[in-house]
Amino acid sequence: QVQLVESGGGLVQPGGSLTLSCAASRISFDIYTMAWYRQAPGKQRELVATITSALITNYADSVKGRFTISRDNAKNTVYLQMNSLKPEDTAVYYCNANLLNLNYWGQGTQVTVSS
Repeated sequence: QVQLVESGGGLVQPGGSLTLSCAASRISFDIYTMAWYRQAPGKQRELVATITSALITNYADSVKGRFTISRDNAKNTVYLQMNSLKPEDTAVYYCNANLLNLNYWGQGTQVTVSS
């Protein structure tokens, strides 16, 4: 059974930084497109960033210039470096793995940006 396990969430002050990690198991990690989504209370889940197997990245306009997605295929892990965090970045962040009709989700990790 495929597993995606997120870590690295927590409470941070506005302007601070966090790095999220997502470790994948039982998956041919290097051929999947990996992504981070987030869902704030009362809102729909939204795409934050993606990285393909060819290392092509894409970001939501709201995080461009502040967040960086990366992957380490040797460790089956995808990362999300988040800088200059804002209160509106507060959400549960989810890891996603996608390949054609295969789609897997992690359980999510809470990120709270507050003073």
